[in-house]
Amino acid sequence: MLNFSIFRKSESNRLQRNGCTLKLNGDTVYLKRGKARVGRIETAHGIIETPCFMPVGTKGTVKGLKKEDIEATGAQIILANTYHMMLQPSAERVQEFGGLHKFMHWDKPILTDSGGFQIMSLSKLCKLTDDAAIFRSHIDGTQYVLTPARSIEIQYMLGSDITMVLDQCIHNPATYQVAEAAMNRSTKWAELSKQSYKPRKGYGIFGIVQGGLYEDLRRESAKQLVNIGFDGYAVGGLAVGESQEEMFSVLDYAVECLPEDKPRYLMGVGTPADIIGAVERGIDMFDCVMPSRCGRNGRAFTSMGQLNIRNARYASDRGNLDLECNCYTCMHYTNGYLHHLFKAKEMLGGILLTIHNLHYYNALMSSIREHI
Repeated sequence: MLNFSIFRKSESNRLQRNGCTLKLNGDTVYLKRGKARVGRIETAHGIIETPCFMPVGTKGTVKGLKKEDIEATGAQIILANTYHMMLQPSAERVQEFGGLHKFMHWDKPILTDSGGFQIMSLSKLCKLTDDAAIFRSHIDGTQYVLTPARSIEIQYMLGSDITMVLDQCIHNPATYQVAEAAMNRSTKWAELSKQSYKPRKGYGIFGIVQGGLYEDLRRESAKQLVNIGFDGYAVGGLAVGESQEEMFSVLDYAVECLPEDKPRYLMGVGTPADIIGAVERGIDMFDCVMPSRCGRNGRAFTSMGQLNIRNARYASDRGNLDLECNCYTCMHYTNGYLHHLFKAKEMLGGILLTIHNLHYYNALMSSIREHI
């Protein structure tokens, strides 16, 4: 089990009166009054200060970065993926190495997604029943059967600090009938996942609220998950086709259905503006591939907005990505050099921009915590 403590809520400090200011994309934005809070999750591999951002290490690696690089960005926890690890090298192989922490030389907390998102994104290779997802590997065509119990078993072998239940994620928009069917299946799978989970001190399992963009389905999903009882609760099925306004609308009512004394995790989100808006609505945890994927493609997040280092204007630029940033990349490399790396297709360019972007995200989270 996980221990979660809330240290401060915005209702009880100056945020309620005045809000606070953050610099984002060259503009001053306000972290408004609302449900924002600061907390602490105690796990077997360390403490997580929330709100927090989790770099995505899908296959047991944050692409291009060593352990020391990841730590230097301020990351407290990383995310890995059940689906990808079960295919390659296999959960059994990772267990032989002593679990994912030892396998990838990471001694801080790890959260593992259950594979539900991949069931959706690889739907052409997958068949769903009420009992399992049956799919063929996108690597070699081997058929797998992923049940809720098998998903939990895999995450146990990986040694995940935070295990996610198997769920069915759908694209938005979806019809009411499709969203309802997926929500009901996800609830059933959540119950089966909980039954298969082996409680241990410092480890936890999170339920996932589904229901598309329909308020009654989201409320029913949350109610049933709370009745089952989990160590934390995620809001899934967002950042999959809906607008930011629609996403915030879902959070406005979905979060209020979840226990205040448990962590709340918004899966797969998102941009800095998404994160600020979700924190205002009471979300504690985030993950997204955006900072690392953008970094590999030459895009950097800065206090003055995003920039594309491939643009010719940076070829002779002796400045740095962000004058307000003290990450390794900004402290040591000019924009002109970074531009050269991308034009020359050198892998170092993507590594250095990934370091910067993850530092930007984690610095944003640190600033949010301090302001709250």
